[in-house]
Amino acid sequence: MTVLDALTPVGELVATCSGRARVFEQLGIDYCCGGKTPLAMACAERGLDLSKVLEELNEADAPAGEEPPVDWSQATLADVIDDVVTTHHTYLRRALPRLESLAAKVAIAHWERHPEILRVHELLGDLRADLSVHMIKEEMILFPMIQRLEAGEPVLGVFAGDLGGPIEVIEHEHARYAAKLHEMRRITRNFAPPADACPSFRALLAGLAELEDDLHRHVHKENNVLFPRASALVHARASRLKGRRAC
Repeated sequence: MTVLDALTPVGELVATCSGRARVFEQLGIDYCCGGKTPLAMACAERGLDLSKVLEELNEADAPAGEEPPVDWSQATLADVIDDVVTTHHTYLRRALPRLESLAAKVAIAHWERHPEILRVHELLGDLRADLSVHMIKEEMILFPMIQRLEAGEPVLGVFAGDLGGPIEVIEHEHARYAAKLHEMRRITRNFAPPADACPSFRALLAGLAELEDDLHRHVHKENNVLFPRASALVHARASRLKGRRAC
């Protein structure tokens, strides 16, 4: 577990103790796409008292009566990939169609008083279409390459010698999806149900908040755990090959 330090990137803090994600979610600190930001800077950007944030993180490190937090920095890359696919990809494939359908239902009933729901429905449709392709690219191309690298097996294909390009594309897509969810949060006033919200409206907003939380954890595991370690494997392999040629 990474010791709490003001200069440590927030993504690294969560990578070694998953329970810290809950604190950052509550404080609005971006630990996924903004995972490279040092804790002190992240607190300053949000106008937060660093000492109080450190106290909350210390409490999260030892939650009473809960399972111990996962240190993903010590897991194999194959285990990280398995968790991303079975936990987060499975969740998205189940949740996105349901939320898109629910948004259509709410829009029909409430669009005149709450026109922002029309935009929510549009954004969910875009997100579902984009993530469907995104997950296939990861599961069929990038993840198998990383698994073969970790196993020391030959990696064939255009990107066999460098994962930088594919990873950069995936991270750019992550940022785009986060922006769509941020817009949904903004136009729904932090997913707060209006006074006249029906049960479906409230369920939609609760589902959007859950979707955002899951996507943050999902992207964090890839951007701040999986991709840096996979890139390090590529560089280590390149160094070994270079050394053999020199001999």
